[in-house]
Amino acid sequence: MSHTYFIGVMSGTSADGIDAVLISTGDGQSTLTRGYHRGMPHALRDEILSFRQPGDNELDRLAVLDRQLADEYATAIKALLNEAGVCASDVTAIGSHGQTLRHQPGGETPYTVQIGDPNRLAELTGVTVVADFRRRDMAAGGEGAPLVPAFHRARLIEAGVPSAVVNIGGIANVTLISAEGTVRGWDTGPGNTLLDGWISQHQGQLYDAEGSWASTGQVLEPLLNALLADPYFSRPNPKSTGPEYFRLDWLERSLTGEEAPENVQRTLLELTVMSICDALSKESVEVVRLCGGGAYNTLLRHRLAERMPSAQVTTTTEIGVDPQWVEAWAFAWLAEQTLASLPGNVPAVTGAAGERVLGGIYPAGG
Repeated sequence: MSHTYFIGVMSGTSADGIDAVLISTGDGQSTLTRGYHRGMPHALRDEILSFRQPGDNELDRLAVLDRQLADEYATAIKALLNEAGVCASDVTAIGSHGQTLRHQPGGETPYTVQIGDPNRLAELTGVTVVADFRRRDMAAGGEGAPLVPAFHRARLIEAGVPSAVVNIGGIANVTLISAEGTVRGWDTGPGNTLLDGWISQHQGQLYDAEGSWASTGQVLEPLLNALLADPYFSRPNPKSTGPEYFRLDWLERSLTGEEAPENVQRTLLELTVMSICDALSKESVEVVRLCGGGAYNTLLRHRLAERMPSAQVTTTTEIGVDPQWVEAWAFAWLAEQTLASLPGNVPAVTGAAGERVLGGIYPAGG
């Protein structure tokens, strides 16, 4: 049996770290060989988050950050290969999502920006890099997101079972897969981005482990209703969004200043739950599989199960895939698709005019 290695690497909207996975493919099957997480240096994370709103000297800062992030990705990939005992020369390609700084799919001039210089990454690792996946879909009239539903269809479903895969990263997105295999999907709204931002501001923590702080608070119904009244939630699908929209100042416009911080945290968790459940409320799904960082939030997972009693709510662990590595694996798979000249988008999900081969190819050096 002949096997080929691919690597997927990305840093999510929380920008708290870099996920890298080594995937072995062969005979139509893919196996996760190794996963590696590298924490993002604090100064680098602060600079990434600062780009969520306009600032001074952006062009120079962007160029520097683009290079610095590629260096961090390269360090993570080298550590991954070292732990796996695999040589860079044995890897066909790296699928690099990069770090999204801004995603603006609406307006007269839609655009999306991901950084992590693939030229430098190829040079530092000695491995061909496939990157810049989103812009080709946008050039074809799509929103450039979400892109993972194509991978969900390929790897995370049971044939004949109507399913939903819910990726709860900074932004949450759903993939709906019918019993016949048709796919739809969209971004439902904030996943962890507001939860992470609020606990960081009030507790100095990167995230609310297992929802423990939120569990000490109560849902503020007037606040929840005000947040759910945002036009994004009633927009028709397909649609996508980003943390540059669902920022803390978006939240603060609905606050009086008298709310107990733990009650706001609990309400933000319920906002994530409600927006996901509303997206699935008119769908006939038997199984809901959670992935991303939100899959580890015990309270969030419990509330989703309570609000969807007719479905089996589990994580991707049930089908042998650790929720932490799903999205990085998706970009390893997308790199494989690109090199095979196969499409990586789902037009029914992104709104593109048709299927497209995604990404640019940056060959390894000599």
